[in-house]
Amino acid sequence: MLTLGIETSCDDTAAAVVRDGHEVLSSIVSTQDQIHSPFGGIVPEMASRSHLEKIDNVVTQAIDKAGLTLSEIDLVAVTAGPGLIGSLLVGLSFAKGLSFATGLPLVPVDHIQGHLMTLDLAGGTPFPSVALVASGGHTTLFELRSPDSIHIVGTTLDDAAGEALDKAAKLLGLGFPGGPAIEEAAQTGDPEALALPRPLMQSGNLDFSFSGLKTALFTYLQRHGYLDRTTAGQPRLPLSTADLAASYLEAVVDVLVSKCRNAVKFCDVPHLVVVGGVARNGHLRKKMGAAGSRDGFQVHFPPPSLCTDNAAMVAAMGHRTRNKALTDVFDLNAYSTKSLRTRGPRRKGH
Repeated sequence: MLTLGIETSCDDTAAAVVRDGHEVLSSIVSTQDQIHSPFGGIVPEMASRSHLEKIDNVVTQAIDKAGLTLSEIDLVAVTAGPGLIGSLLVGLSFAKGLSFATGLPLVPVDHIQGHLMTLDLAGGTPFPSVALVASGGHTTLFELRSPDSIHIVGTTLDDAAGEALDKAAKLLGLGFPGGPAIEEAAQTGDPEALALPRPLMQSGNLDFSFSGLKTALFTYLQRHGYLDRTTAGQPRLPLSTADLAASYLEAVVDVLVSKCRNAVKFCDVPHLVVVGGVARNGHLRKKMGAAGSRDGFQVHFPPPSLCTDNAAMVAAMGHRTRNKALTDVFDLNAYSTKSLRTRGPRRKGH
């Protein structure tokens, strides 16, 4: 079965063709980094306009690269949410038009659930497991008992991990996207150079909070005049940018690793899945792997190319939920925020 996936939830215009839910025949991702870089973050209106300009060509490239024609596609899967509503509507409207014109069934996919099942494309998703989705817009822990049994056990109360990294990179003048910039700068830095908070680290709490960490870095820079635009020249900080980046990244990774260890114990499962854009981070992969070896659980990361937003994961999830496909698609709508599943029941002692 050949599924065409379409993904436009944020700033990447993506399309892919996947066979039988696991074999990637093509995956095209057109980024907008150059568009948003001058602003240090994503400008929603500019993102949606760029999707409008690119989507037809990106979908055509995906079908061509797979060596197929549109008439050979069996199913269309498209991200319906959550994400930037303007961006989502571009992909969803294109997919609806395609379905109407060709008669192809269309299945809407939840972006987060697409991330959760990314390992379908890399050997299979293990069950039961705990899954961490860590990206620019989401930091959530899920308990996965099966594809149909997914419950939230912890989530961020403010900033997502990726958003916290992006904002730190902007404060330090490292550029956009911030996650890779922070990681690169941190390579030559001392992760213990600056003492930074690790919020909500008390035992039993599986929620995240990164706003205090971001504020701590802002306060440090402000105290030393680094953020004062009226100052002639750039003040010299007591610590190097590399040390600040390394200390900040260490704090973010410490929180993610600690919460995941607690969640695996809380849910009593043998597997941990880490997905989303932040899962590309090499330091996180190293420390999470070490934690799994110490605690006796297996850690699973997708290949880096499948961590960031892509349409292959959307196609894979669409294949899983193909029984929900529609041919009458006009009532389908996008959603910007939505809880994938309610919180799971608290176990005794938690």
